[in-house]
Amino acid sequence: MAASRPQQLQLLVVSLILVASAPRGADAWGKEGHIMTCKIAERYLSEDAKAAVQELLPASAGGELSTMCPWADTMRFRYHWASPLHYANTPNVCNFKSSRDCHNNKHVQKMCVVGAINNYTAQLLTYRDSPKSSWNLTESLMFLAHFVGDVHQPLHVAFEEDEGGNAIQVHWYRRKANLHHVWDVSIIDTVMKDFYNKDLDTMVDALQMNLTNGWSDDIGHWENCENKRATCANDYAIESIGLSCHYAYKDVEQNITLGDDYYFTRYPVVEKRLAQGGIRLAMILNRIFDKKEADTTMPLYVQ
Repeated sequence: MAASRPQQLQLLVVSLILVASAPRGADAWGKEGHIMTCKIAERYLSEDAKAAVQELLPASAGGELSTMCPWADTMRFRYHWASPLHYANTPNVCNFKSSRDCHNNKHVQKMCVVGAINNYTAQLLTYRDSPKSSWNLTESLMFLAHFVGDVHQPLHVAFEEDEGGNAIQVHWYRRKANLHHVWDVSIIDTVMKDFYNKDLDTMVDALQMNLTNGWSDDIGHWENCENKRATCANDYAIESIGLSCHYAYKDVEQNITLGDDYYFTRYPVVEKRLAQGGIRLAMILNRIFDKKEADTTMPLYVQ
């Protein structure tokens, strides 16, 4: 039996509490990374998309999508079936093929981060049919926002053998970690400490400045998507496995200490992927909700 709306809202309130208290190791991109991706996306939403997002968000979100973007990590303990939706594994090769790699451990197809993005996009497209939609579109929105962030974290599309770097033990300077955690959390935390006075909003403003200036010529390329009817999540996964091989895994072995050489050549990759994730999430949401453009393009709007 479907939960009543009061029960759903109660569940979302509990989830917010869990987001705040969840262990860092359970996060993907870390809570901060997901919040930054969504804060960037919010700046590029059309008026139609912004209105739809605010209508779908629970009241506890305060009208901000970024508040709920870490939500899906906490729900893995309640929705066990959703765990495989945060990533995709390849058979230790530096390319991604959806037919080969997008499945769960029972080999159910499309049960990976790419399939999840496409699925929740399709669910949200029924928003125009509301109240006839049979989906919980609030959850669909929060899952989609999270998984778009996940697919842009390189090690969320990585090798099955080492579980996306989780099985590779390293030291991040003097602190023990695994390689996946380094990319989820450690690099972002160190960047915030070194360059942004440990302030998330200051880092978001810096990423926005790069989008306006340094990366402005790249945005058109990030927007390119041959499949106008879907999300191009497959392309984003292909990018991530390439970055995993060329940056995340490169020169790494068990119990190695990762210091300045690794950090200063990798953190620009992390910053750009956070920005790309935000831009592309905005494009998807604009395509879903923009009344004028939804059927033809995926426009960006700077608020």
